[in-house]
Amino acid sequence: MTIRYPRPLRPGDTIGVTAPSSGVEPPLHRRLLHAADVVRAKGYDVRVGETPTRGGIVSAPADVRAAELSAMLTDPGVRAVVPPWGGELATDLLGRLDWEAFAADPTWLVGFSDTSTLQLPLTLRTGVATLHGQNLMDTPYDVPAGVLGWWDVAASAQPGEALVQRSPRRFRSHGWDDYENEPEVSTWTLDAEGSWLRLDGVDPAAPVDVQGRLVGGCLETVSLLAGTPFGDVRAFAAEHAPEGLVVYLDVLEWEALEVGRALWAMRHAGWFDAASAVLVSRTHAPDSDGFTQHDAVRDALGDLDIPLLAEVECGHLPPYLALVNGALARVQHGPEESVITQRLVP
Repeated sequence: MTIRYPRPLRPGDTIGVTAPSSGVEPPLHRRLLHAADVVRAKGYDVRVGETPTRGGIVSAPADVRAAELSAMLTDPGVRAVVPPWGGELATDLLGRLDWEAFAADPTWLVGFSDTSTLQLPLTLRTGVATLHGQNLMDTPYDVPAGVLGWWDVAASAQPGEALVQRSPRRFRSHGWDDYENEPEVSTWTLDAEGSWLRLDGVDPAAPVDVQGRLVGGCLETVSLLAGTPFGDVRAFAAEHAPEGLVVYLDVLEWEALEVGRALWAMRHAGWFDAASAVLVSRTHAPDSDGFTQHDAVRDALGDLDIPLLAEVECGHLPPYLALVNGALARVQHGPEESVITQRLVP
């Protein structure tokens, strides 16, 4: 089976907004509405469902969230679905979705954090590409040079076209903006410097140049899929990825020991059997009594004899690279620059 890509976005297409995990509390509704207006300004219609404006741990009961997401992903008039952000319990929906129905006429499913709990199974189970990129609430931000927005990728995703992104080697070291008082904030202050780092025991200056099909998401959620019907990376690699895999992981908040244990579970479930490289995000997550986040990666994966790259812009610290699950990626890294080139090939 080959990878299938939703068609590129066209002016006038409808973008659906639903909250399959957490919704948006009333004090932040102005940011939600502004973000929707920014998408409209890019030339698209926007359809906001019932769930995004409901706050709390979850935006609605699981059946309601599943129904609204399913309606948007199967509506031929909706060409991308972009949740406001992630949350905690998208796992509620896993057994309530008709995955094959989503593959009939694929729609872009966009976002990161808990949204990846749904994106990754959609790609693994059906071969439909999904887009790990900015959430709707992040869409108003100007992306730095070398980085693509989800809207850029979804609109320019012509078959075989090269989508090139470069690490700006700068990032935001502090927390979230105050959306309640500054709902239209549009600039990320990238106040810290930092480049990708090799953790595989090779000379840190030695160049990396590998390729493989991209798969990944938020470690705290996708690691729970390992060993279940929703996280069979080994089967996906056998069916879709003769080129191998590039596995990317976003570490949000788990301490280093929790990360290490999760990586071991994923390893034993076959997640890295076909990996050409593993990319791990930059994170503010804590260490564990001197056992660092980098130690966790080395401990679990250090003997795989493949490049292990940390501090990659695939996590919760801005900026965010737009990565297409299922795309064929070339990863190049050296002292001067770090580049990911994606090709949307079957």
